Amino acid sequence: MSRLLKLRERLNLTQEELAGKSGVSVRTIQRIEAGTAPKGYTLKALANALEIDPKELLQEDEVAVDHTNYTLLKIINLSSLPFTFIPFASIVMPLLIMFMRKQFDPIARQIVSVQIMWTVSSAVIFMLSAFSKNIFPNGNKFVLVVMILIVLSNICIILINTAAIDKKKSLYIKLPFSII
Repeated sequence: MSRLLKLRERLNLTQEELAGKSGVSVRTIQRIEAGTAPKGYTLKALANALEIDPKELLQEDEVAVDHTNYTLLKIINLSSLPFTFIPFASIVMPLLIMFMRKQFDPIARQIVSVQIMWTVSSAVIFMLSAFSKNIFPNGNKFVLVVMILIVLSNICIILINTAAIDKKKSLYIKLPFSII
């Protein structure tokens, strides 16, 4: 939203009313509200009509525009879901989508970083359970239970982060660093 539009709306003025008060055409006001910077006489006339300093009319908005494609981020995150049984594929699919769509923002990088960390952690946990199967009376069942828990944990991570992207525009489960 342009600075002029905010100031005009704050005073409850229409474009036509501001044009009459300032002596500037409605079309010029429309151009300035669309993004053209006012200069010279137009700047002074609008500032006088709005009873502000001309510098205030030229100030940039404090709020940065967010151009993040959150739908694509959800797709990148959910692309791991079909491959939860094949750990390395749950990294490759999000990476492929990220590179093909040129989506390199911090959230996309964090999604892949979480999947990399999950894959490494799950491999270590699985290996430990496989080595310790001789310790437990039903060792093979223990390894199977561990595998199921590993897969379910990844599904939970993916679904929780997808919901967080949808609601908060950020990840709920994230790392304090980025691997990629």
